[in-house]
Amino acid sequence: MTDDILGRYRESIDNIDAALIFMLAERFKVTKAVGEYKATTGLPPADPGREQVQIERLRSLAKSANLDPDFSEKFLRFIIDEVIHHHRKAKAGG
Repeated sequence: MTDDILGRYRESIDNIDAALIFMLAERFKVTKAVGEYKATTGLPPADPGREQVQIERLRSLAKSANLDPDFSEKFLRFIIDEVIHHHRKAKAGG
């Protein structure tokens, strides 16, 4: 049996999780378009300079939000790696 307080916390967590999924879906929709653009213009799938700037920017944001910057970097690295994988597939035509 779940008490009311725990139930309200869990409802908020569920709402946040749903928002995260929709935000990630939107992000991947845009990065898919970037991958297609890169493929048609001959740009490389990865941009290490841009990635490093993004990681540094999000580590700074994480600190200001009292979120572990190492966690935020791992999370962003996971997303970046997935995006690069999609960009490579787009470049290969599939």
